[in-house]
Formats: sequence, structure tokens, C-alpha cells
Amino acid sequence: MPELPEVETVRSTLYNLILNRKIESIDVYYIKIIKDINVTEFIKRLVGKSIKDIKRYGKYLIFILDDVALISHLRMEGKYFIKEQSEVINKHEHIIFNFTDGSSLRYHDVRKFGTMDLRDLDKIYTTNPLLKLGLEPFDKLMTVKYLKSKLQKKEVAIKTCLLDQTIFTGLGNIYVDEVLFLSRLNPQLKASKLKDKDYQNIIKNAIEVLNKAIALGGTTIRSYTSSLGVTGLFQNELNVHTKKGEPCVICNTLIEKTRVNGRGTYYCPNCQK
Repeated sequence: MPELPEVETVRSTLYNLILNRKIESIDVYYIKIIKDINVTEFIKRLVGKSIKDIKRYGKYLIFILDDVALISHLRMEGKYFIKEQSEVINKHEHIIFNFTDGSSLRYHDVRKFGTMDLRDLDKIYTTNPLLKLGLEPFDKLMTVKYLKSKLQKKEVAIKTCLLDQTIFTGLGNIYVDEVLFLSRLNPQLKASKLKDKDYQNIIKNAIEVLNKAIALGGTTIRSYTSSLGVTGLFQNELNVHTKKGEPCVICNTLIEKTRVNGRGTYYCPNCQK
């Protein structure tokens, strides 16, 4: 699944390539991707509009048009490709935005889990899906006080809490493993057991890991690669994730794999006791 750094890579790539392009028509081949609005209205609200900006919040892409925002979540394997309109349509290209210059932006999703919502510009952050999200680690409001208020009564594993996008948005399975390793926290530790220094370390290390991953274009594991063939390099910097049986970079203890709330989880049994 694309996580925050991968989505940021997609955002910046598309920003440099499709800004100010005007939508001439839209082809919809799988309507369930479109949420809270019928297809006819979806097309009507977007045709004739130009892409003025592309933002990101958590794992969501936000396409800003003249008077409406298209909020897109890539879910498991969603990708965007830019192609000429004359190119053959791939069977997994479910929504195609045709521009007046003859190019097209194509949403490709093998598993069809991605979503698209339309919102008025003044309601982007005050309505779902973004309203339900917690703070990003980069947010100035992400403090020990905020995180403690969300976690101090949670009698579940800290990893489960950090994967909860309503608490801490932007971290997925890969990056939570890395943040917990750097914070010297066992992923199965109950969140209620955290100390103030642990909250501080989680915030600091989340910012550090995500910034590094963004700089390297994200992480490519298994089937996910970002749009236009952009492939991240952060997988070369991973300390624990996917490293089962390899020596810890700090203490040489072999990395172990377990499952936390059903998610494959990697950790050092010595550094993260």
C-alpha cells in the first residue's frame, strides 16, 4: 500500500506535469470508486475545470480545481498515469480525465479499492473523509500533550494505535515498524504504558523517517510503485521491516517477525524489549 512518502512522491510528480491542464471529458469505467455523488454529477462538476494545485493530507491526494476539490485515496494499489488520449486503455484504468491538450490522466487500480470524493473548496478539511483524520507528525499541533491525550488510556498495542489514521495520520505498516525501532519500543507494548519521553521519541522519529523517505521517493515493496514509473529508494534504508533473520544494525541480534493485530511486524527483540 502506498504510504505518506509514496503519496507525496505522486503528488509532486503530478504537480510538475499536469498543473493548469483543463478537463475536457471524463470516462468512468468503474463507478464504485466515486463516493457520495452520482457519476453524472461527478463529471458535470469537473468538466471544464482546470487543475490549480495538488495537495496532500496523510495518504490522500487533493486536486484543487477552479471551485471544487477532488480527494483521492490510492488504497492498496492505486496509481496515476499520464498518457496521450490515443493510447489504448488498460483494463485496470477505471477513471480517465481527458485534457484539452490531448493528454489524459488515468487512474489505474488492479484491486479497485481506491476512492474519489468531491468537496467544495471551503469544506475540504471540515467534512469526511479528511475530517476524521488525526494529525500528521509534521503538524505544529502534534505535541506530547496531543498524543498522550489520544493514547494514555489505550489498552492495545502501540503499533495498532499508530496505524489508526484517526489518531496519527500518514504512518502505515512499513513506517510504524521503523519509527518504533528508532524509538526503542516493542510494537506489542500497550499504549497506556508509554512515558512522556516515548511520545516525544515517536513524534521525532516519525518526522525523521518520513522526511528521509520523501527525499528518497518512498518505499517500493512488492507490487506498489508510484506513478509514471517513479520508484522509491527508502527500502534500501530500512532497519527492521522485511529484515527477518538479519542482524540488527545496532546490536547484531537477529530481527524477528510477529503479527500485531493481524499485521506483519518486524522488530529487534533486544533493542525493543
